[in-house]
Amino acid sequence: MTIASHLQELRRKHENLSSMVEQAQRSPGADHLKVAELKKQKLKLKEEITRLAQ
Repeated sequence: MTIASHLQELRRKHENLSSMVEQAQRSPGADHLKVAELKKQKLKLKEEITRLAQ
């Protein structure tokens, strides 16, 4: 796997997590621990993307 394709995959996963976080936050009975975990995963992906893109 090339770095470019790996970055593309990471960005796709980051976008999917963003959608999941938005949906969970709009839900009236949102599980705040689940939302926090999704945000943590999203941040880790963002850090990895930033590291590889440099």
